[in-house]
Amino acid sequence: MSRIIKAVGYSIDGFVAAYKNEPAFRQVLLINVVLLGLLIPCPFTMTVKMILVFASVFSLVVELINTGIEAAIDHTSTERHPLAKIAKDVGSAAQFLALGLLLVLWAMAVVTVS
Repeated sequence: MSRIIKAVGYSIDGFVAAYKNEPAFRQVLLINVVLLGLLIPCPFTMTVKMILVFASVFSLVVELINTGIEAAIDHTSTERHPLAKIAKDVGSAAQFLALGLLLVLWAMAVVTVS
């Protein structure tokens, strides 16, 4: 049980660090808070709402992973290195896909209801 409590503490530390140190995390969080707020009055089916909530959380998860990759790379060295660039670019590409998925799913939901 103490292991779970410690894990929760580490997770909270991770959220706080991402929020304080990463503008991209704050931007993705703001986008998702707005989208989830808009979701409440929307006349979507429960299934569609669940999919949109999943996509929002997924984009936050990917941003947290991307932030972790960037922090690890920056900690390793401040010098430019081709492998560091690849790691950061791949993390960025993952976030691009996650946000693209969020956009496409919202567009599909809105068009379907219209």
